[in-house]
Amino acid sequence: MNKKIAIVGAGFSGAVIANQLAQAGYTVEVFESRPHIAGNCHSERDAETGVMLHVYGPHIFHTDNERAWEFVNRYAEFKPYVNRVKAITKGQVFTLPINLLTINQFFGKTMGPAEAEEFLQSLGDKTIENPTTFEEQALRFVGRELYEAFFKTYTVKQWGLEPSELPASILKRLPVRFNYDDNYFSHKYQGMPADGYTALVENIINVPGVTVHLNTRFDPDLKSDYEHVFYSGPIDAWFKHAEGRLPYRTLDFETFRATGDYQGNAVINYCDNEKPYTRITEHKHFSPWEKHEKTICYKEYSRQCEEKDIPYYPIRLARDKQQLELYVNLAKKEPNVTFVGRLGTYRYLDMDVTINEALMTADKFLDAAREKSKMPAFVIDPLA
Repeated sequence: MNKKIAIVGAGFSGAVIANQLAQAGYTVEVFESRPHIAGNCHSERDAETGVMLHVYGPHIFHTDNERAWEFVNRYAEFKPYVNRVKAITKGQVFTLPINLLTINQFFGKTMGPAEAEEFLQSLGDKTIENPTTFEEQALRFVGRELYEAFFKTYTVKQWGLEPSELPASILKRLPVRFNYDDNYFSHKYQGMPADGYTALVENIINVPGVTVHLNTRFDPDLKSDYEHVFYSGPIDAWFKHAEGRLPYRTLDFETFRATGDYQGNAVINYCDNEKPYTRITEHKHFSPWEKHEKTICYKEYSRQCEEKDIPYYPIRLARDKQQLELYVNLAKKEPNVTFVGRLGTYRYLDMDVTINEALMTADKFLDAAREKSKMPAFVIDPLA
């Protein structure tokens, strides 16, 4: 039996699957088109400041998934880290997510939790019974003033679309709290790998039986040389964009350095049109256990992804999902190839979900091998 496996992409999906299959006795070759592993989570020391830089923008690990948390802690020391986001709008600095401090500060009040909840309900648009768009969801939940101050313009900058064009489901990820908790995430486990994400991925992938080929694109015509291929690149690229390019947003970063502490916080969002960028991130604050005299920051700009750009966020409007369905149908006809991860399934995935799905994919493959059954093109339905 041919026990050679090809994995395309050395981000979390590829590294975790490689780790699990190599430990099960398979010979695994990982093909990565970039000069480094870890995908968009790649981190490295900035030569000038010594700061651990999140090269493709900040990544903060947060999860309720015990298996994913246990897995990453096996391969790296995680330091406690709480993401506390600030937002600038209408010439003032506020705390996100919207909480009791934000509400009281914005409206010049001193309300308690019950009073604030009742107040916010009074601002919500009761005529919207079943919100279907981002805009309707926001107007229903928080009313026009908070919507226009914190969400409307920021959303246009982030997605390049009016909130009335986006699905309501996007706003479900943005909670409103009626207490003073300013932890951006509400998950049980939150942290940062002490030595950065690339060191974590290196430890995951550095097991006997795994060979990594950097700066190497995988040729789909070679798939018959392997028992199975796990593909974490863009699903449309595998099929040479036969049904057109799936739309993504990409990010541009304007890097600048300074002495001392530039903004006093890791992340500050710019929610109005005063600035063209969506946020400024100051990377030394992502490693608060380290001390650095100098600092490095990113001004972050979002735009439509072009052919030569790095894809970040799948857009997944209704028309995009129709196009995706064409690719899913093609993928299901592709023998011995499984599509995984954010790009392979065209879904927005946090790191913990990516890792857990990769573990599930490896489990499924090993079970299928034992039972001599067919490995599916998708372990998770991209259209769900």
